[in-house]
Amino acid sequence: MSGTVAPIELLDWAWERADVRQALRRRDIGAVFRHVQQYAGVSQSRIATAIGMTQARVNEIINGRREVSRLDVYERIADGLNMPDDARHLLGLAASREKRSGGPAFDLAAFPEVVRVYASQASAREEIQQHARAAQQLDVLAVRGLGLIGLNDSLLRACLPREQGGRGLRVRVLLLDPLSSALARRAAEIGESVESLAGGVHLAEARLRELAENCDVQVYRYGMLPTWRLIRTDSTMFVGAFDAGWEGHESATYKVMETPHGPLYRGFRRMFETILDGAQQTV
Repeated sequence: MSGTVAPIELLDWAWERADVRQALRRRDIGAVFRHVQQYAGVSQSRIATAIGMTQARVNEIINGRREVSRLDVYERIADGLNMPDDARHLLGLAASREKRSGGPAFDLAAFPEVVRVYASQASAREEIQQHARAAQQLDVLAVRGLGLIGLNDSLLRACLPREQGGRGLRVRVLLLDPLSSALARRAAEIGESVESLAGGVHLAEARLRELAENCDVQVYRYGMLPTWRLIRTDSTMFVGAFDAGWEGHESATYKVMETPHGPLYRGFRRMFETILDGAQQTV
């Protein structure tokens, strides 16, 4: 008798459900597992066997006591659950047919720059702050930046040295121009008034201006529709995406590290510098 375990199969309609797609988009693997249990009628043990985990680990993920952040684990889950290509894309993975035809080009070992994937910015908070405190260069690309650097309790504010001339730290912040058509479009995308979103940018600029006496802070306004949310600390970046209906901090956050031949870190850095070249300095 063969010991091979039959693959887990969900019908296409289950992967197409709004609740399943939202869980994939948020990288909420606990919710994905619960949906698989519901729509495929399988146990935690069966899921664990399919994806190469212990049943105890699957239980921790389902009950929110553990998160998945490693890209190779996302791959293993997608393969074990036989996710269709559109579901894989929502997780930020290559399509299965691309993996088959691309060979080593789609092996995770070929992408050493992406070292971790967090479900959201909040999941990466401690690591981002650790890198920011040790950095000599801090670059931020955001929309209004209040949650990142504009307020006293924002992600990066406490990491900025306020004594000894900033200890050599150089900070460059790119914010969306409150007078641009791109800001009006972004406000419509997230269901916020133009006045409110523009006011947030003005407030962030005012609060960053307060830091200029003790830290080398430069603030710029750009006028294009925001696509990427970026935090660069020396040779490490934390990257998320903006889209209609969600803010950048709600996106999965990718930790990207500079490597000798990798294109991602270089590409994001060049993008930042290109936007900076066309931006207007306000602080």
